[in-house]
Amino acid sequence: MSLAIKDDEIDVVIGALRSDLTSFMNEWRPMFSRFHLIIVKDPDLKEELKIPEGFNLDVYKKPDIDQVVGSSTAIIFSGYSCRYFGYLVSRKKYIISMDDDCLPARDNKGFLVDAVAQHITNLATPATPFFFNTLYDPFSEGVDFVRGYPFSLRSGVKCAFSCGLWLNLADHDAPTQALKPGQRNSRYVDAVITVPVRALVPVSGINIAFDREVVGPALLPALRLAGEGKFRWETMEDIWSGMCVKVVCDHLGLGVKTGLPYVWRNDRGDAIASLKKEWEGVKLMEEVVPFFQSVRLPREATTAEDCVFEVANAVKEQLGSRDPMFARAATAMLDWVKLWKSVGSSSSSPRV
Repeated sequence: MSLAIKDDEIDVVIGALRSDLTSFMNEWRPMFSRFHLIIVKDPDLKEELKIPEGFNLDVYKKPDIDQVVGSSTAIIFSGYSCRYFGYLVSRKKYIISMDDDCLPARDNKGFLVDAVAQHITNLATPATPFFFNTLYDPFSEGVDFVRGYPFSLRSGVKCAFSCGLWLNLADHDAPTQALKPGQRNSRYVDAVITVPVRALVPVSGINIAFDREVVGPALLPALRLAGEGKFRWETMEDIWSGMCVKVVCDHLGLGVKTGLPYVWRNDRGDAIASLKKEWEGVKLMEEVVPFFQSVRLPREATTAEDCVFEVANAVKEQLGSRDPMFARAATAMLDWVKLWKSVGSSSSSPRV
């Protein structure tokens, strides 16, 4: 069983944290030129964007964001969070999201990796979250189910989320990166796995793809650290978002895959300088993980919007009194659901 995904069903979303995208866009031209692109400029970026010609794209800037968000102060799209605005205004079924500090990687044979094509493959083939296959993704080429795998589970379930990996700069937290500044990820593992049901995973929004119509509302800008900066080490937002989407997928019986595709990630940021900003988030994780591990959603929650609403209320009730950041996150999640429904009810993408 597989799902045919057409090019015109896909938006590629790029959050622009730097002004000159010329090299980035040209490196990705062979993969991106077939698709419609949504580029969201970080609202704090003052310089004009430099984008080469030859792409089918829409660019969203601060006035566009202000017009859509209106008076809400709970949802902030600055820094890496600008990508979420692209998810919001897209009108396509599927989204592939790529950060502007990533370039196409090469596999173990030196061939250029088509990350877009691999993400599409991950989403187009079933996931197997209810019983682990020791040969990894049984729907990959040259792989099958192993002996003892229940035949009743071999049809799998819909894969709604694909989390790719990256070479060079690994996604360490600031303490680890500060202790091992020279460590790089050079291992290209040619495998895809389904994350088991009830297992959480530290998702990073660097290189992901998902079914926007099914789980889009669960990818949200919510948890903001005090004094959060512009570098990935300083943000917990996509970690929070990833745990939220995994809980939603588990509840709705959907699958999450990780592994291929790889991208090449360039260095960015000063880990030592980020330590002070990120330490609060490191401590918060000791409360966040047990919460998401224990949260259970009611049977009546049948859509991603329903699920986010229930998770937000649980955050407010169980975590809100422990730290004001949690209370703000719950408010942002509820505002996000309202915004998602409001923007989704319009007939076209909102523009100024």
